[in-house]
Amino acid sequence: MQITYQPIGIIHSPFTELSGMPIQPTGENSARGWIDLDPKFAEGLKDLDGFSHIYLIYHLHEARPFKAIVTPFLDAKEHGLFATRAPNRPNPIGLSLVRLVGIDQNRIHVDQIDVLDGTPLLDLKPFIPTFEATEDIRTGWVPASNDSVKNARADHRFLEDA
Repeated sequence: MQITYQPIGIIHSPFTELSGMPIQPTGENSARGWIDLDPKFAEGLKDLDGFSHIYLIYHLHEARPFKAIVTPFLDAKEHGLFATRAPNRPNPIGLSLVRLVGIDQNRIHVDQIDVLDGTPLLDLKPFIPTFEATEDIRTGWVPASNDSVKNARADHRFLEDA
C-alpha cells in the first residue's frame, strides 16, 4: 500500500532555522505567520473565520531519521519517541494549534506559530473545545503545571542524523 500526500499550501513564519525556534505554539517566543493556501482550495476557507484557533497539520520537511528513544526538549531523561513530541518521527507529520487572526482570499494569517518557514501544509482543521474536552487527563513525564515550555527553544538535539 502506498500512501502519498500533496501539500495544500505553504506555512510562513519568521523561523528560518530549526535551532532556536519555539518548541510549542504556547511558547513566549512563538510568533505571527501566515499560510499561502493553494488557490484551488480557497473556497474551502468559507466560514473558517468564525473560529479563533485552527490546527495546522504539516510535513516536517527538515526532520532527520527517527530514533525510538529520545531526550525531549523539556527533560534531561530519555523517553520513548511516542511519549514525546520530538520532531524526528517515522512519519514526519507536525501538529500545531494556532490563533486564527484573519483570512484574505487564500492567505490565512495566524499567531502563536512554532513552525519553520517554508513548511508544507497538509491540512488544517478548526479547533472546537467541546470536541477536545476530556476528563482525568494524565501528562505522563511532563508535569501538568509545566510552564518551562513558555521559554523553551529548540536546540541541536534533533538536528543530528540517526
